[in-house]
Amino acid sequence: MNDVLSKVTDKEYLKQIEDVIKFHGHLSGGAFIGIQMYNIAKKVLDIKDGDRVYANCETRNCMPDAFQVLGNCTTGNKRLSIKDYDIMAVTVNKIIPENEVGTGVRIVFDHKKAEKYPALYNWFMNIKKVPHEEVISDLIDAGDSIYSWKSVEIHVSEKKPKFSAVCGLCGESFIKKGTDDENICPNCAEKSAE
Repeated sequence: MNDVLSKVTDKEYLKQIEDVIKFHGHLSGGAFIGIQMYNIAKKVLDIKDGDRVYANCETRNCMPDAFQVLGNCTTGNKRLSIKDYDIMAVTVNKIIPENEVGTGVRIVFDHKKAEKYPALYNWFMNIKKVPHEEVISDLIDAGDSIYSWKSVEIHVSEKKPKFSAVCGLCGESFIKKGTDDENICPNCAEKSAE
């Protein structure tokens, strides 16, 4: 892998790669795609160090790790959400105040554009097994050329008030959103709906 990474001469880019490897455990094609998508969002949205970044990933596979490391987006700080559609895509935005509309960018890996890079295309389309080194090499060579992106409108709704409650069925405490009188935790509500 070191031979492949020697193609990267930008020190900041290399640092991003190293940081993602430490977090992810190795450098996969999906994690590298996440790095590239993060950098596209950074350029398009003019993201500076310290800006609060929000990412909505459309796959659970590898790519979200780059946003956790590089954008400080986590599920815990509610700046990373994952809707697992198994699409290599992400929507990124900077902070938008409640009840306002802002602009984000949706970035997608474009398989048609990737046809120019046989190893990458074969790996992505699952045509044949391709070593990580070849996939990463093609991703480095391709750069931004294999992605499509567009601006999207993002509406941030008002946060519902939260209250502590005790479930009337299981007796456990939970955070209740809204003011309805029903004190049934989501777990019990789900079980009773079955």
